[in-house]
Amino acid sequence: MVQSSATETGAHAGGVGGRPKLQVQGVHINFGGVKALQGVSLDLLDREILAIIGPNGAGKTTLINSVSGVYHPSPGRIVLDGENITYHSPARIAALGVARTFQNVALFKGMTVLENLLVGRHLHMRSGALASGLYWQLAQREEIRHRAVVERLIDFLEITHIRNALAGTLPYGLQKRVELGRALAMEPRVLLLDEPMAGMNMEEKEDMARFILDVNDEWGFPTILIEHDMGVVMDISNRVVVLDHGEKIAEGSPGHVRGDPLVISAYLGEEAAA
Repeated sequence: MVQSSATETGAHAGGVGGRPKLQVQGVHINFGGVKALQGVSLDLLDREILAIIGPNGAGKTTLINSVSGVYHPSPGRIVLDGENITYHSPARIAALGVARTFQNVALFKGMTVLENLLVGRHLHMRSGALASGLYWQLAQREEIRHRAVVERLIDFLEITHIRNALAGTLPYGLQKRVELGRALAMEPRVLLLDEPMAGMNMEEKEDMARFILDVNDEWGFPTILIEHDMGVVMDISNRVVVLDHGEKIAEGSPGHVRGDPLVISAYLGEEAAA
């Protein structure tokens, strides 16, 4: 189990509250005859780490894809800070401040770590090619500002020693950390982490869990976390939503969800009930 500043119930304590940052309202997603999501609803609060768990095929990544605009629910709504984003494109949703990582690393393998993080800043860049040509000093000052943000993230994520390495040459755990950095470079209103610890060894998982907690403490980005490691989920999340066969079967604090008979039956197994 990951060591963290968890409370006695195992949940991360943070300044969670206020109006929901993100609302998923009665979302249905069908792929032909397959009902991937069936009326799923949830709220993500400000500064919250909300974990979504469930067995393989439960609809977890489909839900993330719906929030990020890859899929459009019918029926159902996705609302960000009061704005209906249900039918926005992925590019538009990203521009509104929804950043994500992927189950499989999606870095630019032929670019350096620094360059990959700078890609995360492109939504904030204002100087286009014409402006760069006409107002060189303006473009230069903007680049300096973006590089300063990226350099801070490099220090924060403890990847200074690989800043100039090609992303594709890095060990898997470090690639995952760089991908988190690229998402953070967007300065997101909502952060979506799709299995950020998949394929990692225990030490790498502990490092990633620490960074997720530190990000939450430092910047308070409300975060949806999909993760299979129940030790991680119980240690770092404020609340847990459980999906099974596309339906929400439980929601509550990590301690409450851990003891729910439906969850034990659907996901945790008999060992967790002992």
